[in-house]
Amino acid sequence: MTKHAAEHGSFSAKDYQDPPPAPLIDPVELGKWSFYRALIAEFIATLLFLYITVLTVIGYKSQTDDKKPGTDACGGVGILGIAWAFGGMIFVLVYCTAGISGGHINPAVTFGLFLARKVSLVRAIMYMVAQCLGAICGVGLVKLFQKSYYEQYGGGANMLAEGYKTRVGLGAEIIGTFVLVYTVFSATDPKRSARDSHVPVLAPLPIGFAVFMVHLATIPITGTGINPARSLGAAVIYNKDKAWDDQWIFWVGPFIGAAIAAFYHQFILRAGAVKALGSFRSNP
Repeated sequence: MTKHAAEHGSFSAKDYQDPPPAPLIDPVELGKWSFYRALIAEFIATLLFLYITVLTVIGYKSQTDDKKPGTDACGGVGILGIAWAFGGMIFVLVYCTAGISGGHINPAVTFGLFLARKVSLVRAIMYMVAQCLGAICGVGLVKLFQKSYYEQYGGGANMLAEGYKTRVGLGAEIIGTFVLVYTVFSATDPKRSARDSHVPVLAPLPIGFAVFMVHLATIPITGTGINPARSLGAAVIYNKDKAWDDQWIFWVGPFIGAAIAAFYHQFILRAGAVKALGSFRSNP
């Protein structure tokens, strides 16, 4: 009987049980060192993420600048290399910080997990603040070390590319962030871990690959945001009108994409709405 149930994907409470939802407001967190340790981890991870990735973008533009003698238009790491820099850094940093802060490194990811009641409101807000400050500091280091190149090659700021309409850029950010946040939910789903315990899955790997694939698709459109902290950090340090004019796209798009991903995973794939309705009907 047990074997038959397992074959059809049925699990008893002994095998798996959903963790309780995080409280909406949890002031107790503010008195715990683990909470502040997590904030520091998010700050440093986002700082390192922006430092490496923005340097890669600027280095590529410098290597392919046709105004400089000895450069090759087909040289440098190319879009493929830039996508690898973003995806690879996410893989490394999520791996390093997952056990400390959850390895969000992105306000859109934090927002999606908050909507799914995986983190409290207090933690979500403080994570976003730490991520944005880390991003600003990371891009600030790039400008400090390579100021002339930084100014000359756009500072790695996200801007809508010439020839693309605003709705196209917004749509690219929504869908790109949906892919990322949906992957985060799927890769970290405790039910999946219980069901597929015989298949070891390193969660940072599919998350990093999701970032890599989205960058391949959307770099030509928006430079790929899908991370409001990344876009804000670059805009603050670069501080040019074009970067600020398009900034709203890189907040509205990722937050909408994250919300859709949270709803899809929790209420469609995990049947959260059906479970809630069944629980309501069972109550006298």
